[in-house]
Amino acid sequence: MPVQREEVLRALEGVIDPELKRSVIELDMVRRADVVDGRADIEIALTVPGCPLRASFETQVEDALRPIEGIDEVTLSFTVMTPEEKAALTTKLRGGVSERTPGISVDAGTRVIAVASGKGGVGKSSLSANLAAALSGLGNRTGVLDADVYGYSIPHMLGIRQRPIVVDKMIVPPVRGDLKVMSIGFFLDENSPVMWRGPMLHRALEQFLSDVHWGELDVLVVDMPPGTGDVAISLGQLLPRAEAVVVTTPHRAAQQVAVRAAQMARKTNMRLLGVVENMAYLVGSGEELFGSGGGEELAREIEAPLLGRIPFDPRIGELADEGQTIVEVEPESEAAGAIVELAHALVATRRERGVGIVKPLPLLSA
Repeated sequence: MPVQREEVLRALEGVIDPELKRSVIELDMVRRADVVDGRADIEIALTVPGCPLRASFETQVEDALRPIEGIDEVTLSFTVMTPEEKAALTTKLRGGVSERTPGISVDAGTRVIAVASGKGGVGKSSLSANLAAALSGLGNRTGVLDADVYGYSIPHMLGIRQRPIVVDKMIVPPVRGDLKVMSIGFFLDENSPVMWRGPMLHRALEQFLSDVHWGELDVLVVDMPPGTGDVAISLGQLLPRAEAVVVTTPHRAAQQVAVRAAQMARKTNMRLLGVVENMAYLVGSGEELFGSGGGEELAREIEAPLLGRIPFDPRIGELADEGQTIVEVEPESEAAGAIVELAHALVATRRERGVGIVKPLPLLSA
């Protein structure tokens, strides 16, 4: 019996766009699906020409159609969506996002976990990358937002080379396995400094956050800029209902400035989940290289739990330089185990929602 077109289309429902994470049938991407003399001729409309992930489509289509009796050969060609089709796709994708306070465009059911610190150099970004990988490994649909505008490093740490795709006015994050990743660094020349003043930066961040389409996420990990400057305050306003984790090292100086980050999180009405003491001790030996007690002291001072103590392991930095996480590459390691335990602790916390800034932020006049 000849193969029916409806049977081919049903099989193609299993072909998933690697970035949008939706079926090509659901997204109306299939332009042609014909079978003549045992050859399936398929055409898919991509959002942009030269899509870097077209190889994934080729593999998926082949795997989906080969098992159908009567199909001996599969040919796949590509075209590009028209502006009208892109606008329709944007409308369809945006339609899945529930109403939320202006700012970041994610569904109201998505937990937003802001990883903050009082100063740089405490390992906040590498912890964010590994924490996101750990949460994903626990079965959570996870995204990572690199909001450290002046020190963006998440793409490098996760080995992301591709640029985001822009569909109409919607930005689609690149994917790494099951992780969705977005960074301001994607829109700048390699290693270029960000030289914007406060108001311009706030407007850029607002547009950047609202235009990114995250799709269906369980949790979004946000790598916050260190300190309590303009960018951190703007992000506090633009990340409604976010929950903050404050990272410190055992060193007294890091603990003291981390208090300010915790205070700012509360003033922007973020729920303060707790404290993470990073580089707590040298992996394997337990030697306290950077002092002791900083995490416990910070937790006591801000009246929040100490969620975890992550050991100092040189492999975390080495793997980050290679675009990998220790959680994925060396899951049996002591550091990976501590980060996974932290992920479990965060998942176990009961979610509460804020309503935006409720306390006035002090302003200093010149």
